[in-house]
Amino acid sequence: MDSILRITEKNGAFRAFVADTTQLVGQASSVHGLSPVAAAALGRTLTANSIMGLDLKSFDETVSIQICADGPLGYIVTVGDNDGNVRGYLDNPIVDLPLKNGKLDVSGAVGQGTLTVVHNMGMRDPYVGRVKIQTGEIAQDIAYYYMISQQTPSVVALGVLVDVDYSIKAAGGYMIQLLPGAGDDVISKLEANVYTLETVTEMLTNNLDVYGIAKRLLLGFDYDVLQSYSPQYKCNCSVDRMERALISLGSQQLQSIIDEDGKAELSCQFCKRKFLFDKSHLINLLESAKGV
Repeated sequence: MDSILRITEKNGAFRAFVADTTQLVGQASSVHGLSPVAAAALGRTLTANSIMGLDLKSFDETVSIQICADGPLGYIVTVGDNDGNVRGYLDNPIVDLPLKNGKLDVSGAVGQGTLTVVHNMGMRDPYVGRVKIQTGEIAQDIAYYYMISQQTPSVVALGVLVDVDYSIKAAGGYMIQLLPGAGDDVISKLEANVYTLETVTEMLTNNLDVYGIAKRLLLGFDYDVLQSYSPQYKCNCSVDRMERALISLGSQQLQSIIDEDGKAELSCQFCKRKFLFDKSHLINLLESAKGV
């Protein structure tokens, strides 16, 4: 089972999150039929979004990461809730690039562009923060977003290990955020710990769980694990949502669909679930559209 720990240093110098998202990234990869580099890019973004979601105040709020860049992957969209559950998709799931220094070329697949974080708090206007992509490796770009948009110095590591059969062997990450009052000694000790660590996926494949990774990451610090979460790849699509999407097309376009096709099939971008609407259903929706 996937897991994320929320951690605070006992003297209030920093907070941290440690995540194992192997199963949810595996499900996303399977749903979308992702190539290895696409799985790495979407998986890193899903993991970051899962961690971000834990800061939401209520179940009806969401946070979304949107990457719009000029690389062959195209856009990447992920959405998360306050339990760490996430869903996502990308424009081109079958990108195949040569390895770069023996590793998946995520930065080359992403390219240059913008990273946008949208906090939807149930109000008319969501909070939107946008930064220029720095590396395309996702983790560094998330850290840059926190520094520029929220003035919060952060260390972010994200990883996805794809097996030879394209299944996800390991996925996860961690984030450390310095809080006001963190001294140079704290920063130096954290830097030394991070420098000596293997990658997240190496630690996971070496049978370290999130508690074991936290112990190594925060060696020498007294900390409390405030909460443990069990995030999932979870979609909230429904017939009602798809009906609203059809109604939003307007009465003229709905009438055209009825006249030309007599039915409509919609597919959820996040989970690929298909919804079929027959002619009588569309006629009922047309009446609703006329009243809008």
